[in-house]
Amino acid sequence: MIELDDATLRSHLLAALNVERWADDVAAQSPFADADALITVAAAAATALTAAEIDEAMAHHPRIGEKPVGDGAAQEFSRREQGSAADADDETLAQLLVEGNAAYEQRFDRVFLIRAAGRSRAEIVGELHRRLGLDDDTERRIVGAELRDIALLRLQSTFAEPAPAEPAPAEPASAEPSSTGHDEARA
Repeated sequence: MIELDDATLRSHLLAALNVERWADDVAAQSPFADADALITVAAAAATALTAAEIDEAMAHHPRIGEKPVGDGAAQEFSRREQGSAADADDETLAQLLVEGNAAYEQRFDRVFLIRAAGRSRAEIVGELHRRLGLDDDTERRIVGAELRDIALLRLQSTFAEPAPAEPAPAEPASAEPSSTGHDEARA
């Protein structure tokens, strides 16, 4: 059961997705039976985000490939998420990302946003260049979906219960001979 006071819950929610309406909608349905119930409500409340909500959320996202500035839960999430997208010493991809970020910002007037967790830098650069050719409405919908997906991953990592520990391996059977003196491992 996820039972938090409203201020604590809202703090976790806003670290996952800094959209006041969304946090209000999700918090209003508290308490939650478990992380899955919270994530189901959070996903529904974030589908779909308005243009103003996307702008609200985007104000707190660093450029992909840049280190987040400051301390706090949202910055720590960004550090971990972007760390998973770092390829070993690939300066060419890093430069393409810098150039792509600049082109994207000029084209859409906001930083490029993508769920970095689980993606390589090459995948991110490829997606950045693909999305540069999209129309404004399509790109806005994609950004909203990416914001939702990032928020759900963040909530999962915050509220999911750790996997149960593996049971200890069984002790090997005793090597003592059977009382009958016969081999008991017959077919």
